Amino acid sequence: MPKHAEKRVLAYQPEQIFDLVADVARYPEFLPWCASAQVRSRTATELVADLTVGFGPFRESFTSRVTLDRPTYITVRYERGPFRYLKNIWKFTPDPKGCLVEFYVDFEFRSKILQAAIGVVFGEAVRLMVSAFIKRAKDIYGAPQALPLPKEP
Repeated sequence: MPKHAEKRVLAYQPEQIFDLVADVARYPEFLPWCASAQVRSRTATELVADLTVGFGPFRESFTSRVTLDRPTYITVRYERGPFRYLKNIWKFTPDPKGCLVEFYVDFEFRSKILQAAIGVVFGEAVRLMVSAFIKRAKDIYGAPQALPLPKEP
């Protein structure tokens, strides 16, 4: 049952990082393990997407329902595929230096072989994913800028 929780302050606005994470259809353009992403339906507050991910020789597809609470939360609920369960939460909080991003993922594959294989590379896969989102923010929004200091009362 790989789990990962991480907090990072990024020099971007919460809305910018929220929009980047919510743009699931573009994941194959920048996430190294994402082979395809198809958004089945989307409203302002929810989307349903099919993703295909690849880890070495393994390739699996799954469906998720994603709740969008712009610009604060993104919650992923697993619906169908190779997992026993998948929990994924993103939280975006304004910070004097930009945006505090909190990321949590917990999952378990049904296949013990797949679970064992991902367990070996899970830490590296998460690091690559976080780095890919940061690089994507730079590509889309430009290099992080010094943000204005909050005004004194």
